[in-house]
Amino acid sequence: MGKVTIRDVAEAAGVSVATVDRVLNGRAGRTSRSAARVEEAIARLGYAPSALSARVGAAPGRFVFVLPAGSNPFVAGLADAVERLGDWMPFDAARYETLFVDVFDGPGLARILDGLDRNGLGGVSLVALDHPMVREAVNRLHDDGVPVVTLVSDLPGSRRSHYVGIDNIAAGRTAGSLMGRFLAGRPAEVAIVGGSFALRDHVERQLGFKQALSESYPAVTVVGMREGRDDGDATRRTVAALLAQYPGLAGIYSVGAGNAGIVEALKAAGRNRDMVFVAHELSADNRAALIAGVIDAVINQDCGHEIRSAARVMRALSARVPIVDAQERIRIDIFLAENLP
Repeated sequence: MGKVTIRDVAEAAGVSVATVDRVLNGRAGRTSRSAARVEEAIARLGYAPSALSARVGAAPGRFVFVLPAGSNPFVAGLADAVERLGDWMPFDAARYETLFVDVFDGPGLARILDGLDRNGLGGVSLVALDHPMVREAVNRLHDDGVPVVTLVSDLPGSRRSHYVGIDNIAAGRTAGSLMGRFLAGRPAEVAIVGGSFALRDHVERQLGFKQALSESYPAVTVVGMREGRDDGDATRRTVAALLAQYPGLAGIYSVGAGNAGIVEALKAAGRNRDMVFVAHELSADNRAALIAGVIDAVINQDCGHEIRSAARVMRALSARVPIVDAQERIRIDIFLAENLP
């Protein structure tokens, strides 16, 4: 669709334009049903208030996204969303650049951040590794007056300006609840597979997962945590070894990418029908595995919404104008084979 207007938001929310205006300007109760519908419509449509567009027009026009290199399909979706920002966003003077780096290499990521030309740099958004050198590089960008927005994976110990992404502990708790329900609370051993547990989103997801199981399904035990660097082949080998070590394994929670490798390992072991498998992100591979019954549930975040949100936040921070919190809240979706969009 074309540029979203306040009238589009009002129609989608089933309220008046005046009500939308009150929500955007903080004059409506955030707990009211109307406000909730407006906030949901804002997030779903990707609405950017025209007043914000006018006020940030004079801000520096170069914004850099630092994304993980490799074959991660979710990251490919993020990169595609960056490419489409010119069509989605009303800030005509803005230029958006994408750098692909090995985010599992803390010193290398820090060098990339330190090497960014500060001239005309309005903001940086990055998928952050929780590493001392990365934190210091983010702090140096902040000290040089460059807003830094962490994306998908946060870096709260740094002087980053804002985080855009889902509540990863809540996502992990959701996965734990799903796992416990699928296993019907019976005694069972399950494992967690991640890209790297130096990525805070992966750490927080496994923490939330364990919390939910220990609170509501204590008979379900986490017996292993493995890393596959979000690579399909590496993850396949990791899971094959995991299945050999724990032949009675009943469930796998994948907190990152590399899920095609998990599917291959399960099929090779003849476990693709009886293993409870909960994954993240509705990629093409995950969608196919969900339909085939290999994956039982997918927890999803909208990569397009996240990129648009990061762009809006960087522009707002660069221009020193308020951020519309309701617009930047990233929703957690749960997909089963029966409710795929």
